[in-house]
Amino acid sequence: MAALLEAAAAVIVEVGYDAATMTGMAERAEASIGAMYQYFPNKEAVVRALRSQYGAEMEERWKPLAAESATLSIEQLVDRIFEVLVEFMESRPAYIPLLSAPVTYSRDPEARNRLREHFAKLFREKRPELSPEQAFRVANVTLQMVKGLNPIYADAKPKERRELLQEFKLAVTAYLRARLGA
Repeated sequence: MAALLEAAAAVIVEVGYDAATMTGMAERAEASIGAMYQYFPNKEAVVRALRSQYGAEMEERWKPLAAESATLSIEQLVDRIFEVLVEFMESRPAYIPLLSAPVTYSRDPEARNRLREHFAKLFREKRPELSPEQAFRVANVTLQMVKGLNPIYADAKPKERRELLQEFKLAVTAYLRARLGA
């Protein structure tokens, strides 16, 4: 199944979601179309599986920040947050095209909250007087701002991506300075 998903991601990167076919994905995986359909009833199921896989991988990439955050300034923390995101997007080129695939997909609410709780914990380490509710709200707003980079980053050329990244870092840093202190 992992080989099928890897092949599907490669096809989506090459031809886009709309032009990607189950047959093309099976051919890329050097598998029969029957094998493809054995695991995935349609292209939407492939996309849901990839999105789920990528969500789990992204969650794992955020975890090392917990160990680092206590020693990082707000600016350094923001740099690390975006570094993790950009490294992920570059290592998983299908991630961006999958974001705009017209598939109904809702990430598991428990997983979404785990990530927000993770960030809330980081922020409470920076400002212990924050209540858990306040820290969760700051985490929620921060993550929405970070996620806002995805669609415009996807449409930008490489030079513009660097500039957009700096703009988002500026906005998130200003927000976190206001909420967590300088």
